[in-house]
Amino acid sequence: MDSLQALILGLLQGLTEYLPVSSSGHLAIGSALFGIEAEESMAFTIAVHVATVLSTLVILWKEVAWLFKDLGRCCAHPSQGLNDGTRYTLNIVVSMIPVGIIGLFFKDKVEAVFGSGLLIVGLMLLLTAVLLTLSYYWSSGKKKSISMLDAFIIGLSQAVAVLPGLSRSGTTIATGLLLGNRKDNMAQFSFLMVIPPILGEALLNIIDMVKNGVDALGVEPLPLVIGFLAAFLSGCLACKWMINIVRRGKLIYFAIYCALAGAATLVYNYVN
Repeated sequence: MDSLQALILGLLQGLTEYLPVSSSGHLAIGSALFGIEAEESMAFTIAVHVATVLSTLVILWKEVAWLFKDLGRCCAHPSQGLNDGTRYTLNIVVSMIPVGIIGLFFKDKVEAVFGSGLLIVGLMLLLTAVLLTLSYYWSSGKKKSISMLDAFIIGLSQAVAVLPGLSRSGTTIATGLLLGNRKDNMAQFSFLMVIPPILGEALLNIIDMVKNGVDALGVEPLPLVIGFLAAFLSGCLACKWMINIVRRGKLIYFAIYCALAGAATLVYNYVN
């Protein structure tokens, strides 16, 4: 992987992590076009995913600070019961359960799917288009806050979205909207709930790489740094942009994009 490829893939990751068009699918497509093997891009994938987590913390730092502040108050004064921030944190924890089970017990099977070529990517992009379309036409937005049951169901959708091509943000936001949650609540919750799973997955992959030795990095330091910075900066822009897009209910445009990208991917896979 050279510096230009790292720049392009880093920009792809940062933008598509938040836009409902599947970052994993676009990274898989980009890697295939550049002829980059999965083993070669492991360290790079970890770096750009951590970069997008940091961009989330930067853009939503007020919300993150509120969660820690309320959690600290609850721990200091347990007799006062749960406050809003602590309930929100519990919902994030509940949403992590399904994807945690997938990561701990089915990690090898998921990785096998990632290595199965672009067919699954194209199909999952089409499924993303369907979910976004359904949420555009059949969401009510009547619920003022996300319930614990809703958080678990949204977490189930996040677990399914580990499949390459199925947008995590698109799937979780669409699921929450179909459950009747408000658009502004869903954008924020979708971006915050992914932070612990991404960091957990990165830690597990780093442990695997350490066990396999330094050669498992598979990429030079300079492209790694370039990809990290590109993903971070583009992630900051995309995170802020996506929150406004969800609030305005413009997800249908991304449904059209995913449908076109999915169809193009299937055609490319067929002719190659």
